[in-house]
Order: sequence, then C-alpha cells, then structure tokens
Amino acid sequence: MKKLYILLIAIFVAGASIAQCTGDRYRKHVFLDYDVTTGINFGSNIDLQGSTVQLLMDVYEPQGDVETARPLMILAHGGNFLGGTTNGADVLPLCENFSKMGYVVASVDYRVGFNNFPIPGPDSVDATETVVRTVHDIRAAIRYFKMDYSTQGNTFGIDTNMIVIGGVSAGAIAAMHTVYLDDISEMPTYIDTTQAGLGGGVEGNSGNPGYFSGNLMGCINIAGAIRDTTWMQPGDPALLSLHGDADGTVPYGTDIISLLGVVDIMEVHGSGSVAPDATAKGIDNCLYTHPGQDHTPHVSNAAYLDTTLTLMRNFMVHLVCGDPMECTYNGDILTVENYKINKDISIYPNPAINEINIDAGDHMITGVRMYNVLGKLVYSSTAPFGHTTVIQRDQFPSGIYMIEINTPEGKGLKKAILR
Repeated sequence: MKKLYILLIAIFVAGASIAQCTGDRYRKHVFLDYDVTTGINFGSNIDLQGSTVQLLMDVYEPQGDVETARPLMILAHGGNFLGGTTNGADVLPLCENFSKMGYVVASVDYRVGFNNFPIPGPDSVDATETVVRTVHDIRAAIRYFKMDYSTQGNTFGIDTNMIVIGGVSAGAIAAMHTVYLDDISEMPTYIDTTQAGLGGGVEGNSGNPGYFSGNLMGCINIAGAIRDTTWMQPGDPALLSLHGDADGTVPYGTDIISLLGVVDIMEVHGSGSVAPDATAKGIDNCLYTHPGQDHTPHVSNAAYLDTTLTLMRNFMVHLVCGDPMECTYNGDILTVENYKINKDISIYPNPAINEINIDAGDHMITGVRMYNVLGKLVYSSTAPFGHTTVIQRDQFPSGIYMIEINTPEGKGLKKAILR
C-alpha cells in the first residue's frame, strides 16, 4: 500500500509542476550563475572511533530565482567509503550545472570508514554496516529539508514532494540503498545495531527526528550498485543508471566488489543487472552504458560529462515536468559550460615526477585546483599565472589527480599522474 501511495503522489506532483516547466527551465542553463551556501549542519552521529561527527552539506541555488517550490536533488560524493568531499570533481559539476537549470542541489557529507580496516580487512558484514551508516546520514539530510520546510519557512524554496536522491560511485551505492532499502523488514538481520551510531532501524539517528524521509521521486545511480535487488519492488521510485561496462571499481553487472582493488568484500549488483530487474518489476528506469569505459568517465572527460548531464536532465524533466523518458543521448540540448576549453589545455609531462606544467594556450589562467583520486582538494591557487603555470611535486604522493584550470573563457579539467 505504501508503494502505491508513493507512486500516486509522484504522478500527482509531476502533473502539478507543469506550470514551472514552460520554456527552458529545468532543461537548459536559464540562470547565468548560482549561489552556494556551504557547511550547513544537517545532523550528527557517532563514527567508528566513537566520536561525534557533524554532518555538513553545501546547497546550490539558481542565482536570482524567484520560484519557491523547486525540485531538490540530494547528491552524495564518491571516495570508496573512505573519503571524498562535497565539492569533489565527481559531484561539483553536477551541482553547478543543475542549479543553473533551476534546481536546488544539495551535496551532502556522510560518515566513512569500515570496521576491520585496514587489517585484516572488512568483510561483507562490515561493508553492509558502513552502507547503512550512509543511509542513515542521507535520510537525516532528507528530514532536514522537510523540517526546514515545516518550521523554518522553507529557506531553500523547495517542494518536499519533488526530491531525488543521487550519487557517484560510493555515493551512488549510498543513494540506491537509501531509496530502495526502505522498510525495516528489509534490514539485514546480521547487522549489529547495538554499535554506537548504527541504531535507529532504516531511518537511523543522524538527526531531525519526526519527519518522514520517504516519498522520493527517483534515484540517480552513477557507477553504483546494490546489495540485494529484492529490495526493489513494484511501485518504487524511478531509477536512472549510468555506468561504464569496463568498470574495474564497481561491477557493471553482478560480481564481487573489492575495496581499493585489493580486498574482496561481497557480491553486488551493478547497473547492468539492476536495470533489467527494475524493468521486470515495472519500475520506471533508464540505463545508459558507456561502452568500453572504466569508472566514472565523466570526472576526467568533458564529452562524458556532457552525456551524464544530458541523461540526468532527461530523467529529471521526465519526473518533474512529465516529459517522455528519454534514455538516449542525442547531444542537441545541453552544452556543458564547465570544462569547455579542455581541447586548448595541455599538461606535461604526464606522467610527471617533479612538476606538472600547465599550458592554457591563448587563455589566461586565473585559478588552479587539484583533486586526488578520492575527490579531496589537495592544491588550490588563484594567483595570476599568465598562459602557463607549474605545480611543484612537493609532498604529493604518487597517484592519479584531476586538475581544474579556470580562465575567463571557462574551465578545463585534466587528468595528471604523479610517479
């Protein structure tokens, strides 16, 4: 009965929101810029070390918008459940672009870490408990917005009946479990809920009690997976999945997932397995496969970012405006404003040992930011550079990095390897 109620509410809201969907709103960049409020405390809970963690989020809104009943996207970053940031290169372009289309977008933090990491290594129980902690934290974020709507005057101008949960990599795993692990009867019985910070059933105790964290419109899964597809039931929220079929981090199909490519943990069901199961159950869904691509190609390639944004846009206007579901990329609608000068930027040597040279061609470099593989900002400078600049190796360890280059004409994003 609950599933049917949620489905009927979603249908009603899609029809009721058509008035907002005239013109290009929710389909293109109709706002020149966005406003972001960082470090909003939406809850707290106990981490694996027994310390109280304050849960923070950044909220992006279209600059100058007067609409007061806007759809809300809540996005969770990646990072192997070991790290990641709310402004990492995996989620930041999504927040920036969708806020310019008229959405409110919240990039949320969540508790990370595993029991038994690094020695002897987490098992399937440890990993499941970690995912449940993230579910508790994301549900606290949902409840925060509903609390704000009810008691604080709807600070962010949202419609609480139009909430979509999404994420990238580990964040996508967290998002899928938040949306589909939604009944106490589905909670795995082997989870030790007596651990501090793990009680509270499906809802958890991460903050804002007394508000319903369900009634969600949909789920956006970028390179994620789910532990058990039986948690997905007819009438559940719609699903968009984007995944490279050569993903070596999160399986595209049904396979064993490992931590950092070293510790095998458990069998999970990636996008390639989830989509046909959702279809068989009548769940409104799209699967877009990046042929031959590894994990999260949108992070390092502007073309894949454009594809990702366009498919996400198609999914959102289907839910919000009632447009037909469009599961293919036609390339005729969304032009990525971010990273549009990639072709003009060169980075060398690559791999590098002592320094990374950046040449922006005819563009003047106004800022440089570098992120590690977990999405953590490790270097930032806004000094005037001219057309070229150099990042010294200094203390940076060997590994893969993403470098964002700002210019007056736009941004570029390049992958760099340090050896």
